[in-house]
Amino acid sequence: MEKKDFEAWLDNISIAFLSLTDLQKNETLDHLISLSGAVQLRHLSNNLEILLKRDFLKLLPLELSFYLLKWLDPQTLLTCCLVSKQWNKVISACTEVWQTACKNLGWQIDDSVQDPLHWKKVYLKAILRMKQLKDHEAFETSSLIGHSARVYALYYKDGLLCTGSDDLSAKLWDVSTGQCIYGIQTHTCAAVKFDEQKLVTGSFDNTVACWEWSSGAKTQHFRGHTGAVFSVDYNDELDILVSGSADFTVKVWALSTGTCLNTLTGHTEWVTKVVLQKCKVKSLMHSPGDYILLSADKYEIKIWPIGREINCKCLRTLSVSEDRSISLQPRLHFDGKYIVCSSALGLYQWDFASYDILRVIKPPDFSNVSLLGFGEIFALLFDNRYLYILDLRTEKLISRWPLPEYRKSKRGSSFLAGEMSWLNGLNGQNDTGLVFATSMPDHSIHLVLWKEHG
Repeated sequence: MEKKDFEAWLDNISIAFLSLTDLQKNETLDHLISLSGAVQLRHLSNNLEILLKRDFLKLLPLELSFYLLKWLDPQTLLTCCLVSKQWNKVISACTEVWQTACKNLGWQIDDSVQDPLHWKKVYLKAILRMKQLKDHEAFETSSLIGHSARVYALYYKDGLLCTGSDDLSAKLWDVSTGQCIYGIQTHTCAAVKFDEQKLVTGSFDNTVACWEWSSGAKTQHFRGHTGAVFSVDYNDELDILVSGSADFTVKVWALSTGTCLNTLTGHTEWVTKVVLQKCKVKSLMHSPGDYILLSADKYEIKIWPIGREINCKCLRTLSVSEDRSISLQPRLHFDGKYIVCSSALGLYQWDFASYDILRVIKPPDFSNVSLLGFGEIFALLFDNRYLYILDLRTEKLISRWPLPEYRKSKRGSSFLAGEMSWLNGLNGQNDTGLVFATSMPDHSIHLVLWKEHG
C-alpha cells in the first residue's frame, strides 16, 4: 500500500475506532494482537511502559506533592532530584522537607528562614559534617607553647584561652592564631576565670587574687581559706566572688573590696567546683532570675541561694549513691534548668525545678568517662584515650577523637571544653574554633579544633 493511501486508510480507521464503545475497542485490540507477529508484539511491549507512566509530581497540586515528599528519607529525595528538572524543582522547593532532614541530623533550625534552597544547602553541609564526625575526621589539633612549668588551670571564653601555671604566670591566648595576647606574673594558679579587663585566680597558696590584664597589677587579694582554692566564679552585677577550697568550705566575697561575706560549710571533701548561675525555672525554693550557687566535692553537689543578702542555707544536697566508693567526676554542668554530672554509674541529669533525677545515661564502657559539656542535642565526654560526642536523643556515641597522654588531674581543671553552642545543635556556623583543651606533661597546651568544612 502506498504511503498516501495508508495514511488515508489510517485516518478512516482512527475515526471509526474512536466512535466505538470501550468494550468494542478492547475486542478490536484483542483481534489486532492475535493477528500480530513477533516484531509487532515486541514493539507493543517496548512502548506500553512509556505510555502507562504518569509524572505524579507534575500532575498533583504542589501542596499534595510536598505532603508525599515528607514521607521520603533525605537520601531518597536527593536521588529523586536526579529524575528530571521538574522533580528537582519541586523537591528543592519543599522547605519543610529539608528543615526536617536537618533537625534529624541534630541541626539547629531557624524557622524564620523560608528559602528552601538555603535549607537544601544546609542539609548537604550537614551530611558532610556528620560523615566527618562518623569517620573521626571532623577535628584537627595544635599546641600552645610558652609556660615553663606545670599548667594546672584553664578557662575558655569567646575565642580566648587563659592558662595558669606553676611558673607563677598566667597567659591569655588567641586560639585561632595561637598567639599570646597577655602574660602576667601571678601566684601558683589552681583555677582561673577572666573577662576583658580582669583575671581572677585561685591559688595553691590558699588565696584568691584579682589582676588587671593591661598592667599586670594585683587589684584585690582575698585571704581566709586554709587550703588550696580549686575553683572560682564571680558576678560583677552582684559584686560577688565565690571560691571552693581544699579546706572543705565555700566562701562568698565582695568582689570590689575583698571582704568575706559568708563561709558555707557542710562539705566533707575538697570543694573542687563552684558555679554561680541564674535560675531559669520556678519551684518552691527559687524563681526565674534568682542567683544560685552550686558547689561540688568528690561525692556531693550542694545548692545554695545567693544574692545581696549575706546569709544563706543549703537548699539541697545531690548525690548519685550513698556508697562513698562511688565518686563524682570533677566536671559539673548547670545552665539554670538542669544539673548534670558524671560518675562511674553513668551520666546523671537532674531537673532543677524539682531536684528529681530525669535520667541516667550509661554509654558502653562508661566507667572512666568524664563530662565536658552538655546541651540539648549533644554531650561532649572524654576518657584517658578519646574525646567522645554523645547524641542525647539516642544516647549513643556518634564520634570519637584520639587524645595524647595528657596530664592527669583528679581535680579536673587541667582540661576543659571550648565552644559550647553546637551542643544545642549544629547550624553550619558554630562548628568552628576550640572543641577541647588540656595541659600536657611538657607544659604545653594540647588543642582540639573543628576542621574547616571540605
